[in-house]
Amino acid sequence: MDDIERVGNFGVWDYVVFGGMLAISLAIGLYYGFTGGKQKTNKEFLLADRNMNPIPVAMSLVASFISAVTVLGTPAEVYINGTMFWLFALVYPVMFIVVSRLFLPVFFRLKVTSANEYLERRFNKVVRVAGTMTLFLNMVMYLGVVIYAPALALNAVTNISLWGSVLATGLVCTAYTTVGGMKAVLWTDVFQTCVMMAGFLAIIIEGSSRLGGLGNVWKIAESGERIDFWNFNIDPTIRHTFWSILIGGSFTWITTYGANQAQIQRCMTTKTLTRANIALFLAAVGMMVVVSCACLCGVVMFAFYEDKKCDPFSSKKIARRDQLIPYFMLELFGSFPGLPGLFTSAIFAAALSTVSSGLSALSAVTAEDLVKPCFPRMSQERFTLVTKGIGLGFGFLCIFAAYITSLLKQGILQLVISLFGIAGGPLLGLFSLGMFFPCSNSKGALVGLISGLAFAFWVGLGAIFIYPPVSNSLHLNISGCNLTTTSQVTLMISNMTEMPAIIQERPAIAGLYSLSYTWYTFVYCFVTVIVGLIVSLITGRGKRANRDTNLTQHCADGLCCFLPEACKKPVRCCDDKLVHYEEDGRDSIVGGDREDRYIDNGDVAMAEYGGKRE
Repeated sequence: MDDIERVGNFGVWDYVVFGGMLAISLAIGLYYGFTGGKQKTNKEFLLADRNMNPIPVAMSLVASFISAVTVLGTPAEVYINGTMFWLFALVYPVMFIVVSRLFLPVFFRLKVTSANEYLERRFNKVVRVAGTMTLFLNMVMYLGVVIYAPALALNAVTNISLWGSVLATGLVCTAYTTVGGMKAVLWTDVFQTCVMMAGFLAIIIEGSSRLGGLGNVWKIAESGERIDFWNFNIDPTIRHTFWSILIGGSFTWITTYGANQAQIQRCMTTKTLTRANIALFLAAVGMMVVVSCACLCGVVMFAFYEDKKCDPFSSKKIARRDQLIPYFMLELFGSFPGLPGLFTSAIFAAALSTVSSGLSALSAVTAEDLVKPCFPRMSQERFTLVTKGIGLGFGFLCIFAAYITSLLKQGILQLVISLFGIAGGPLLGLFSLGMFFPCSNSKGALVGLISGLAFAFWVGLGAIFIYPPVSNSLHLNISGCNLTTTSQVTLMISNMTEMPAIIQERPAIAGLYSLSYTWYTFVYCFVTVIVGLIVSLITGRGKRANRDTNLTQHCADGLCCFLPEACKKPVRCCDDKLVHYEEDGRDSIVGGDREDRYIDNGDVAMAEYGGKRE
């Protein structure tokens, strides 16, 4: 296992702080497991009875996907490649506008538990199951990365084994999620977000004070060519540009919050669409703050080691770039009892919040999409117990995925966004086909999804295993390092003599694998939508007069509501003959607890309504 040069000790008070964080997280789960309805119904277990306040929901939305990946990967990204990543802060307002105006209204009209319920109502059961399988692929691998990342950090600062840390994260998180349900997940996220921010602020304050303040930190970073926000190059193979982050990043985060069960499920815990939009707005603001703090940590870290003229990665004091921030934390706080424990707790808290959200989402889609249709007469208590067992099983599966992650050598930030793009892009394309293109049918949706996934795996896995993109990192200074080992001295001599790199000949196809990971979601979504529309047109457009407009959301109405009707009408993708069913709260003809079956044979979409009103 790769080791880190230890620069401090993880003492008794550090273990107390770290253990306290785990104990509080478990206590919250046990509290909600034995109070209230005791998580005996799926509505309480998965949706917190749909009565949550927007503020804890917003903090959970922040914590769920800004995780240990952010705590470890973002500062390292800024340290190595500069501040272009900071432009992701501009993406979150775009995400809020699109998701709140186009995606959430549809899910709230239908009152779904699993977002994939929409796919069956709009297309058919086969498309719903295909969407479920795609989500499984996305979430399990993502959670494997999230579990492995904090374990790597803890291993870097203590003598606890790496895989002992992986098991601790997976088991603790699985325990409080399966016992306490969604309420436990939401309130532990609130606590864990506070711990995560405390870790960031401690590094920024202490690191900048040692360098004479943030002004001096910024000057050092500028002289080291790390401050760069305005690269407008349109080359899609460049790792980060203004356009790749603004466009590609927007699609990445729209996928995360508009087509991902974990985030949709959180929004659905609120009573109304208005409250969900408030939670999403607060989450967008919170993510801007968290990403800014993470990037600022990277700037402070670069200035610190540039001032010392000793980069710990190039000098082989650490083995992986993801160990930069734990190593920096020990340099700053190694002599302060409890502070290393605080930052390690911040990394673990971030991971726990994300894993708990993912396990809850996986439990929801498995129970609603696969178990419930097979056992429709199962009692509510037994169904909830089965759902908890499913969450437990996924917890162990994610621990196995963490082992797979340990075999990959990419940085965790790029790896996570790549994984989101590979599975998330086609999934966003699938939901977009249903919501924004009434002419699409089930055949087009299924073929489009398969085509998008095939193209995504071809490009994404090729970029990881076959021809990784050439990375041109910025200069890192090691002239002030006290290099003692033979390998370190050889490294310094090779850097000082600037030996030319041997460029391996790459075939023409390698150019496709050189696509920047920030474009993945956009490109795969585009492939899915285009193929889906072509197949839908070939197999026959559905009779749009039989479509229910509760299943569609027009961009003209959602994003251009300020325009007069005369301007919006020409750009709508449907005509005025669409049937519209009014919704009146829980007693909705398209939603509530009623069973609605939509049959799409490529030509006619029919709605067969059955069951009784509540």
